[in-house]
Amino acid sequence: MTIEPTELQEDIRAALGCSGEVGAAIAAHAVARQYPARAVILRYGDRLGHAWLVVAGRAQALVYGLDGQMVLVHEYRTGDFFGAVAAIDAPPAEADVVAADPTRAACLSSTDFMMLLDRHRSLSLLLVRSLLEQLRGASARMVDRTTLSAPGRVYAELLRLARLGDGTAIRPAPVHAALAVRVQSTRETVSRAVSALERRGIVRRDEDALVIVAAQRLEELVV
Repeated sequence: MTIEPTELQEDIRAALGCSGEVGAAIAAHAVARQYPARAVILRYGDRLGHAWLVVAGRAQALVYGLDGQMVLVHEYRTGDFFGAVAAIDAPPAEADVVAADPTRAACLSSTDFMMLLDRHRSLSLLLVRSLLEQLRGASARMVDRTTLSAPGRVYAELLRLARLGDGTAIRPAPVHAALAVRVQSTRETVSRAVSALERRGIVRRDEDALVIVAAQRLEELVV
C-alpha cells in the first residue's frame, strides 16, 4: 500500500505532536516504510546511513546474550527515533531492530536528518525527548534485572505496560514469550507468574486484554 505524501506528513505531525511546518519539512525528505510484525528493520552490524521515526506500531532493538537468550535493549513506540540520529558517521547497528507489531515509519538519510535538526530547533528538542525516554526505559530494565526476582520483573513489567494505556488494562494481552524477552526470563517463568496472579484475582483475562484488578496488591509483589 502506497502512502501519499500528505498522509505521511499528517502521520509525522501526529506522532511527534509537532507543527505542520516541521511535519511538512520531515515528510519532504522522508520515505514511508511499512513493516509487518517480526520483520527485520535493521540487522546487527549494519552501517547506519538512515534515521527512522516510528509513526505507528512498535519496534524493538534485540541482542542475544552469551547464553543465547534474547535480550530487549530498547523499545521504539510512536514518536520515537532510531538509527543514525546522532551523527552522519554513525557506528554500525549494535542490535537487530525488529517490528514487534505492524509498524509504519518515516525513513530519512542521515544527511537530511542532520540538516533538519540544524534548521528546526523544535525537532532537536523532540529528538532529545525521545532519546531521554529510551535511556529511562533502558535504565529501568537494567535496575529491574539486577534488583528484582524473575517473578518481580514480570509484575513490574505488567504495571509498566498497563500505564502505557489507561492504567488498568494491557491491550492486546501480552504473549508470554514476548513478555519473557522484555523481562529477560523464560516463557515458563512468565506463564507461572501470570497464572498465579490470575488464581489470586489480581489480574483477569478479558476477550482482548489482560486487566489489572488490584494494582496495589500487584505493586506489593514487585520484589
